[in-house]
Amino acid sequence: MKAVGLTEFGGPEVLRVLELPAPEAGPGEIRIRVHAAAVNPVDTMVRRGMAFVSDAEPPYVPGMDAAGVVEQIGAGADTDLRVGDHVMAVAVISGTHGAYAEHLVVPAESVVRTPAGLSDVQAATLPMNGLTARMALDLLELPAQATIAVTGAAGAVGAYAVQLAKSDGHRVIADAAPKDRQWVKDLGADVVVARGDDFAQSVRWEVPDGVDGLVDTAGIAELASRAVRDNGRIASSVHRIKVSAERGIVTRTTFVPQYAREHAKLDRLRQLAQEDRLTPRVARTLPAEQASEAHRLLEAGGLRGRVVLTF
Repeated sequence: MKAVGLTEFGGPEVLRVLELPAPEAGPGEIRIRVHAAAVNPVDTMVRRGMAFVSDAEPPYVPGMDAAGVVEQIGAGADTDLRVGDHVMAVAVISGTHGAYAEHLVVPAESVVRTPAGLSDVQAATLPMNGLTARMALDLLELPAQATIAVTGAAGAVGAYAVQLAKSDGHRVIADAAPKDRQWVKDLGADVVVARGDDFAQSVRWEVPDGVDGLVDTAGIAELASRAVRDNGRIASSVHRIKVSAERGIVTRTTFVPQYAREHAKLDRLRQLAQEDRLTPRVARTLPAEQASEAHRLLEAGGLRGRVVLTF
């Protein structure tokens, strides 16, 4: 099968087309003919040798988000899916096991139907990014009607965090650059404040006592922590957080492979997208052979939504 991967770590140029054996669906597994795979920041970490490469030999195939068609269903798989169904899935990368490939085998729990009305390209942006946002909100462990701040709200994970928080019944204060303010408002944010160093001050202007929780998808948790009340909570999708213990703020970091088999949560994302309560955003579509260009675009910054590779 055709896949895109690397045999040495480095810049985008190390990505190349590989010919690998097609995997077979084992017990409890489903094989997908991949039509689309989203390009995410974690993929660049795989490419640079910083994630998901310590327990396998090269070549390495990145990719955690896939959408396509069911090809095989392994014995004993607990699923109502059938061969030919359009599906989306989250993959845990290991060696040549990644979504940048024509064929992908995953546990049945990691696959759900593509939301009605979405293309494979749109659906490919949802599983890993949506589950990351879901996990961040779960880690906050806040009751309904809490007030939550979201950084990086115009990004893929941040946008899903805004919409999921609203579906959970929370009040949301989100950041945005001027060009993204209306987009973030349309996502459902109750208040939109400016991005940047004054984020915490702007949030405190709206909520003088501080918000109950913060979902940080922009990597500014230490700076943004001043927006959180004493004994509040922070969940970051970017890196581990260092916040002074004096204020009693609880910090957590997402690790989405822990949610890879959370079938009910993944299917809930499908349902919300089908109801137009989650909004996939595709920045650009490129053929798989142009994966290097996709990584360059991602690392250059400024994208709104995900670049998606097609197979």
